[in-house]
Amino acid sequence: MTFRNETNAGGIDRRTLLKAAGVLAAGSLILPGFARAEQPRKGGHLILGIDNASSADRLDPAFYFEAYAYNVGLQLFNTLTDLNEDGSLRAGLAESWEPAAGGSTWIFKLRKGVQFHNGKELKPEDVIYSLDHHRGEKSESAGKGYLLSVTDIVKSADNEVTFRLSGPNADFPYLLGDVHFGITPNGANFDDGIGTGAFILEDFQPGVRTLAKRNPNYWDPERGHVDSVETVAYNDKSARVAALISNSVHLINNVEPRIAQKLVSNQSLTLHREDDSYIVLFAGRADSAPFSNLDVRLALKYAIEREQIVTSILSGAGTVSNDNPIFPSNRYFASDVPTRPYDPDKAAFHWKKAGYDGKIVLSASDGASFTGALDAAQLYQQSATKAGIPFEVNRVPADGYWSDVWLKHPFVASGWGARPTADAMLSLIYLSEAPWNESGWKNQAFDQLVLSARGELDETKRKQLYHDAQVLIIEENSSIIPAYAAQISASSSKLKGYKAIPGQNGPRTAEKVWLES
Repeated sequence: MTFRNETNAGGIDRRTLLKAAGVLAAGSLILPGFARAEQPRKGGHLILGIDNASSADRLDPAFYFEAYAYNVGLQLFNTLTDLNEDGSLRAGLAESWEPAAGGSTWIFKLRKGVQFHNGKELKPEDVIYSLDHHRGEKSESAGKGYLLSVTDIVKSADNEVTFRLSGPNADFPYLLGDVHFGITPNGANFDDGIGTGAFILEDFQPGVRTLAKRNPNYWDPERGHVDSVETVAYNDKSARVAALISNSVHLINNVEPRIAQKLVSNQSLTLHREDDSYIVLFAGRADSAPFSNLDVRLALKYAIEREQIVTSILSGAGTVSNDNPIFPSNRYFASDVPTRPYDPDKAAFHWKKAGYDGKIVLSASDGASFTGALDAAQLYQQSATKAGIPFEVNRVPADGYWSDVWLKHPFVASGWGARPTADAMLSLIYLSEAPWNESGWKNQAFDQLVLSARGELDETKRKQLYHDAQVLIIEENSSIIPAYAAQISASSSKLKGYKAIPGQNGPRTAEKVWLES
């Protein structure tokens, strides 16, 4: 078998973005075992086995929460921007973009002649309608946080859309490539799945399967190789692997490291490992007791054996984290902050100081958040109990986890994939008004640091702003982040063209791969 290591490239040079003010050249990754690039083959029926599916899943991108919805959504919809294989910007439905007013305004020129699945041609009105779907007080969109700084979206020419922001944001074009910002026709129902994507929806059974056929009018001639795609829900990790081994599917995601080690000798499979790509975490609600007490938060930060999570749960496919959501490969990573060790004495000290007489209840599921979440929760329980903290694990179903447990229970297992920029990660889940602020933590000093960093053109000053923001999270936030994990997927050796992209929130796997005859 083959094991490909696709490493996260980390931060992007935004000065290059501002100078180029447009499309960056396509990057490439040279993978072991290839003397020259293979030529895509047209045809065939691709079957994907993907986890984190739910009966509550929708086609509306505003309600995408995990891997299954991401995979399906990106088969049907395109975004204004995309990422190259090296993590740099790539043109999507916008062929170019440029800043104005010091980065407080961004002008996007749309591709001409792009057709939706219903035959309608892409126009600025479609972009405005689709992105306004995620804005406003009544919006429940998962992507709402990224657009909080947008004050207006207008048609500025026949094929041009202008975004006006409340302040400068040098990284703004990256945000518009987020999986939630798929474009549908003006006035359409997003749940109908009408996009400009490489595949046209044929059947959608939430929590079970999705079937789509190739879009014969797809605007990108370099993508969309297979005739049809079937995306099957496999939440159970063992069933997912069994489906791949039995040739029932061509590719599966989220392979547990311990299982991956057992697949190494199988010559008919290829493993794909993307290091430094996912944070493993447990989020407590800082806006309610007991997590509103800083000493409770500190007690829980000292009460977890981080190395044990890496060795036992991740089987070494990861590194220890110090409650920092920014990855070590990111150029803004605060590398000078020492890792908080497991210290049951300090945990007991802060727990006693907090004066809380109840117990900590952590909700976790084996088929949601990160692979091995339930086992990790139980290890956490053991180490916290040694520190004298009453700790209970609440085992909950995987189905409905993101709608019924996450953001609702006071302490939950969670996890996040890498984002293309530091601002994208921090804005998504830590700003006070972010819809996905899972920790319920509101800190005005932190908010100001992130907002200032967005428009700071002096690289040294910007790095310091991000550094100080990370320190606040490490010291005061109610999320416990014990590890950075590698993500491992596996495919049949007959599947070609698969490459993970660092920082991409949602894979465009279906439109890029092809099958050997």
